[in-house]
Amino acid sequence: MTDEDVDAALAGVGPRLRHLRTRRRLTLTEVSERTGISVSTLSRLESGVRRPSLDLLLPLAKAYRVPLDDLVGAPQSGDPRIHPKPVRRDGMIYIPLTRDASGVQAFKLILPPRQDEKRIGHRVHEGYEWIYVLSGTLHLALGDSLTTLTAGEAAEFDTRTPHSIASAGPQPVEIIALFSPQGERIHIRDS
Repeated sequence: MTDEDVDAALAGVGPRLRHLRTRRRLTLTEVSERTGISVSTLSRLESGVRRPSLDLLLPLAKAYRVPLDDLVGAPQSGDPRIHPKPVRRDGMIYIPLTRDASGVQAFKLILPPRQDEKRIGHRVHEGYEWIYVLSGTLHLALGDSLTTLTAGEAAEFDTRTPHSIASAGPQPVEIIALFSPQGERIHIRDS
């Protein structure tokens, strides 16, 4: 790799960082709070004034949940495998099945058994969602309607409709879910 190649790769980091942040509708202040990097440093990185370094890129890759290679525009290694790292949110386990954070995201979700029949809070946000039940029985609430899905069944819906999902009983449920970028952001963003 020549010096020109390195310079070109580093020059692309700022626009990639800005794209990731704006795609997730985050402010520089919010990213600063998540990473511990000052707002001014983040701004200089995005504008290309500051040269990116590993100590800045590592916390940013973690905050945006992307591989470091994506930030620097590293060429694909040719290995198509994804090495998922499960994330636990609200009692559910999200296992990412896609590498690219800018498009539709695929996840395997494991929902815990339901201990009671309390109503689960609905969410509303921009986007679209697709669900496929691998095992167990799922309750899908859309507005005032409740649908029960079993293994092998699928559903799709506009996430502007108030919605929630939960196990329908005492067994965990495993599903595959696809989220549009807005849906992915609302469901698994860092607390």
